[in-house]
Amino acid sequence: MTEELSHDNLSHLIEHWIEHNDSHIQSFKEWAQKAKKDGFLEASEDILEAASKVEEANELLSKAREGLFHLHSHK
Repeated sequence: MTEELSHDNLSHLIEHWIEHNDSHIQSFKEWAQKAKKDGFLEASEDILEAASKVEEANELLSKAREGLFHLHSHK
């Protein structure tokens, strides 16, 4: 059984993902600082890179969400 996906549902879902990712980004950055402070330099760098990748994912999600509004306004 599949739920029909509406414009509003997808937009809301994408917004939820972005907010969820934002909380992970903040956590990653905090833990990267702690790791660096305790001498885990390589792990700290990797965690920061992961945060950066999630930020990139959010940019793509934002682009997808904006595209929904652009497409919706031309229907």
